Parts: sequence; structure tokens; C-alpha cells
Amino acid sequence: MQLRKQYIILFLAIISGLTSCVPEGAKGEEKKPLPIINKVELPAFTFVNQDSQNVSEQDVLGKIHVMDFFFTSCPTICPTMKANMLTVYEEFEKEDRLVLVSHSIDTRHDSVPVLKEYAERLEVSAPRWNFVTGEKDSIMGMAKDYMVAAYEDSTEVGGYAHSGAMILFDRKRNIRGYYDGTSEKETKWLIRDIARLLDEQED
Repeated sequence: MQLRKQYIILFLAIISGLTSCVPEGAKGEEKKPLPIINKVELPAFTFVNQDSQNVSEQDVLGKIHVMDFFFTSCPTICPTMKANMLTVYEEFEKEDRLVLVSHSIDTRHDSVPVLKEYAERLEVSAPRWNFVTGEKDSIMGMAKDYMVAAYEDSTEVGGYAHSGAMILFDRKRNIRGYYDGTSEKETKWLIRDIARLLDEQED
């Protein structure tokens, strides 16, 4: 029995020693830098928001920003996407270094007044959260530049097919992450990663 106890003590000592040698990052969540996903510089853009104000790349340059693609009459994933984006908005409501931009892909229906009413229903405002419209080809082209789907499709409910991604950008307009806009879990990841980018030292 005594010998068995000695073996147990030795075993626990070995395990304890191995545990103490585990790198600090491996014990919890390792905070590696978020990767830069786009390999080329993103093109310039200019759209109009719910307040009839132009929104361009200059309005987001120097700020952390999150973008997505939607349309106001979308009956499928958009309500969930907007509920989750609203969570992000409310989490950082007082944070001037963060901007949200939602691009309508239904440019025929989603006029400035329609976008204004939509924003008011959500009780959000620009410039913290911009709902933008513009030329259809420009918005669809931007989705392609950002590596997400957005296109007209008569076979889809609502007449459009689009990605549910929320896209995270850093201050230099580099894409740093994609998150499922229909997922509460991934929305929490997005909030975490926004905080990480806000904490990064500016170059």
C-alpha cells in the first residue's frame, strides 16, 4: 500500500510539472494577432446613407468598421442579422472609433426615406450606423471585392441572394475577420475582436 501511495504521489508530481510547463497562451485563449485577409488594397467607394449624406472610404479610414449586405424587405436572414448587428451597436454605442455600414442590395426599393424609416425602427443613427444605397452594380461589385455573395435571384424568397456575413475591418481598411451574422455565438466573437482591434496600438 505504501509503495502504491508513493507511485501516486510521483505520478501527480509529474503531471503537475508538465502542466506548469504549458505555454501561457495554451492554458487559456491565445491572443494571436488577427490576420489580414485581403491580399490587395480595397477600392474606393461612395454611397448615400439614410440621412442623404455621402459615405465614402474616407469616412471609415482610421476607424474600426463592420460592414454587411442586406435589404429592408428581406424575409429570411436579415432580421436576425440586424438583431445581432444591433447587439454590436449597443455594445459600442459610445465608441467613436467604430462605424457600422449596412449596404442595401435592393437599390430599386430601398430609397433614402426607406432606409431612414428602417434605421428609426431600430432606434439607431448615423454616423455610428450607416444604412447606404447607391448604384446596384457598385454595391454588388463591392460585395465581390469583399469576397461575399450578393446578387439578384428570382428563385430566392425576396428576389435576392446574399451572404449573412458581418465583415470586420481595421483602421487601414484591411479585412480582419468574417462572422456569421445569424449566429449569436459569432456575434460575441465579433465583439471580442472589435475590442482587440480597438486596443491595438496605432502605427
